[in-house]
Amino acid sequence: MMSSMPIHEAMTKKAMMTLRQAVMALRHLQHADGHWCAVLEGDSILESEYLLMKFILGQEHASMADGRGAEVLDRIAESLRRQQRADGSWGQYPGSGIDVSATVKAYFALKLMGDDLESPHMCSAREQVLSHGGAEQCNSFSNFYLACLGQVSWNAVPAIPPELVLLPQWFYFHLSKVSAWTRTMILPLSIVTTKRPVRALPPECGISELYRDQRERNRLTSTVDAPAFWRVFFHSVDRALKWLHPLGGTPFRGTALRRALQWMLRRSSQDGAAATDGLGAIFPPMVYLQIALQAMGWRRSDPVVQRAERDLDALFLEQEADDGTPIITIQPCFSPVWDTGIALYAMTECGLDQHDPSVKAASEWLRSKECRFKGDWADNLSRQDDVSGWYFEYNNAFYPDVDDTAMVAMALHRSGGEDNIAAGRRGVRWLKAMQNEDGGWAAFDRTRHRQILEYIPFADHNAMQDPSCSDITGRILECLSTYGCTTEDAIVRRAIEYVRRTQCADGSWIGRWGVNYIYGTWQALVGPINCGVDRQAEWVQRAGAWVRSVQQQDGSFGESPNSYLDERTKGQGPSTASQTAWAAMTMQAIYGPEDERVQRAVEWLISTQLSESEAADPLVNPDGDRPGSWSEPWYTGTGFPKVFYLRYHMYRLYFPIMAVARWSAAAAPDRVLMEPVARMEPKVLLDASSSS
Repeated sequence: MMSSMPIHEAMTKKAMMTLRQAVMALRHLQHADGHWCAVLEGDSILESEYLLMKFILGQEHASMADGRGAEVLDRIAESLRRQQRADGSWGQYPGSGIDVSATVKAYFALKLMGDDLESPHMCSAREQVLSHGGAEQCNSFSNFYLACLGQVSWNAVPAIPPELVLLPQWFYFHLSKVSAWTRTMILPLSIVTTKRPVRALPPECGISELYRDQRERNRLTSTVDAPAFWRVFFHSVDRALKWLHPLGGTPFRGTALRRALQWMLRRSSQDGAAATDGLGAIFPPMVYLQIALQAMGWRRSDPVVQRAERDLDALFLEQEADDGTPIITIQPCFSPVWDTGIALYAMTECGLDQHDPSVKAASEWLRSKECRFKGDWADNLSRQDDVSGWYFEYNNAFYPDVDDTAMVAMALHRSGGEDNIAAGRRGVRWLKAMQNEDGGWAAFDRTRHRQILEYIPFADHNAMQDPSCSDITGRILECLSTYGCTTEDAIVRRAIEYVRRTQCADGSWIGRWGVNYIYGTWQALVGPINCGVDRQAEWVQRAGAWVRSVQQQDGSFGESPNSYLDERTKGQGPSTASQTAWAAMTMQAIYGPEDERVQRAVEWLISTQLSESEAADPLVNPDGDRPGSWSEPWYTGTGFPKVFYLRYHMYRLYFPIMAVARWSAAAAPDRVLMEPVARMEPKVLLDASSSS
């Protein structure tokens, strides 16, 4: 049964005031050219792996690509120290347990930077590693760094044969069968594992003290959960490849290395239609590329190497710590298309369209990022005529993704104007062509689930492949509904069946790209409802009952990434503005704006919006957000479940705007939520030209 209550005029007025203040804060963050790009925060492995890379390359005392000196690495190291927990460990997100791999890499990086081993922070880190099984528990991607610095044998690292690049496309292990991010990582790593570069460090600079069993140090350990047969199979293949290594590998080794190098260089180009800001435009392959190029004999003075350095160093975020100490944190990538698409969508939820200068500028910028280039996705798709996609970053032409494309296509359609709608329709054509056989959508490719890929020894990053997922599928259904698709369309019916098949028994859905079941349920459910699914359907009501069951007493919602590890914690965690917004929109889609629980969620968002005094208080607002925003220190974005999580710094702003505006429009349909402003007045945080 629905629980409803009358909508009071006072609450409606408060909601509209909340929107006006929040949109002012959002406009303030808009760049002069119309786009938004907020901080994208990862964890400590970004800083530690960058420092380890510099030591692998022998550049710890060399000038940076921009001419700066060693102070840059000192500031990165200081950032790394400040991320250490009170118990001495480093972890994946606030409130997580120890990440042994992250702690080993942080300890090693700081030791190389000269930190005293007997200092309290190094002693406590060492104790944490040893008490959790020692450095022999590191994952395979950490062991690549340790092998390059002589801390483990290359026998402890999974072999990645460069011959992968020569396999025919029908082959099960062809590159097109693995995820886009994995393929950009394993090609440079295949060169590294073949060339096996080692920088010999003095014994006192190593990390022998972190190993509990020195015999296990140089063995390939099983860090992937695989059935016994496949574990034996892949370890046998690994031993065979390593036996062949001193013999020069297969007869095709030389050709494979050249082809792998060509593959990498083509996808790290910044030229023409295939512009990209580094290999994959994400941190890991951009690091591996530099190590691979040096292993292949490329000099640092080469323009290609210099460009690779600049691409990676562009991810630096110069900051001051609370005590004024300058530090540098590193972002995993930039998120301008994602941020701009969602921010623009939120503006249109407030009733704004092309007559508003912020909306007009944002839509024009998004159209300038329309990607017509046939990247890796074309390998799995026969229909390629007059289609478009959008990528996540500033430039990443080889890898547009369907999630960004759906978000942008919706925002452009809602903004109005023939050019916007036409561009969005091209994106929708691509989305339709990218539907998988199971009815769902993956992120980057038209593909299918191949479980055996998850058993490969270097698959412990938990994202070896990119199969369909319910959260992306639901978003695409929402996009298709924007362009007039309904349950009468076969493509929609197949997608809804996929969503229903992936629903958990309690009514929720797992979130592949957001934390976690709150995100997954919001994304999976709203799209089907918008396409015409009956709100009274049993599976829809079961989902609504689950969302209601995890609402907190004050009306809010929160969930920690802990729920990826322990399902008993699903829907539990500190209250956040972004997750409360997702849940409010989910409940409203099912029960309507009069629902008492919907109103309580919206009231919580209204009451927790930062006032002038709260915004000025660093204890309440440690990130320095403007009045009208919300404070949210928690990680609500997902990179790789159980491995890497993200804190999107605009989630706490544009999703609450979206939720409050959606409720206000339904609660007071005869009112204009917001009038266009006379002109755009951005207060840019960064010079737009330097970011794009």
